[in-house]
Amino acid sequence: MITDDGYFPAGSATRRVIGDPAALIGGFSALFLQTLHPRAMAGVDQHSSFPDDFWPRLERTAGYVTTLAFADRATADKAVARVRGIHRHVRGIDTVTGREYSADDPDLLRWVHTTEVSSFAAAVRRLGLIDDAEQDRFLAEQVRAGALLGATDLPASRAEVDAYFADVRPELVASPIAKRAARRLMLAPLPKRAEFLTPARPGWTAVAAIAIGMLPPWAKELYGLPRVPGADLATTIGLRTLRAGLLTFRRATGRPAPPR
Repeated sequence: MITDDGYFPAGSATRRVIGDPAALIGGFSALFLQTLHPRAMAGVDQHSSFPDDFWPRLERTAGYVTTLAFADRATADKAVARVRGIHRHVRGIDTVTGREYSADDPDLLRWVHTTEVSSFAAAVRRLGLIDDAEQDRFLAEQVRAGALLGATDLPASRAEVDAYFADVRPELVASPIAKRAARRLMLAPLPKRAEFLTPARPGWTAVAAIAIGMLPPWAKELYGLPRVPGADLATTIGLRTLRAGLLTFRRATGRPAPPR
């Protein structure tokens, strides 16, 4: 149910960003970024069934993000409670660092939150659909979303996001587990409803390539990706094309655009 009685009412930067199809591609980019944190990746690696849970997990995440952005507070609070309930059972030992992890650890919540919201906003900003000030407003508004899950000390602007990534970078590594996860993302199993469609596989490959292209330069370096002349422009053109395709699909299926 879409309402103005939510955490992010009409006119908010949150609705403008989350409601844009480019944010979805930014969300895929966040997945490639998140794998670089060993303890955060351990929770996914040890508590998810790949490939069976790949698309359901993405759908649940997308549903949660849009619920928080557009639903009334009671509905949003129920979604938050479900996620926090799941987090309580996600814990163990990270085999890369040998350290304990838990999904409700504020440090790991901060990492997941920051990678997601910064990637959403960066994708929409890349196409000039918001300006720097609105990007900062979005990041500031999203502090509330992160806090609902128990995250603390969240960056509230582009400058604070950059500072956070600089601080956390020594913990990040493209471990064998991270690289395996990235390969799985690149070659993700197609949903059953799409696996017999000829364009589906190359379509997903294009989405994954653009998502990787949107990674920060330091993340690409960790993955050992070479710098290719013209790659940034190609990524922007690809993102614009994907967004246009998603908008066309939305109109063709009669799905209303999210309210701003």
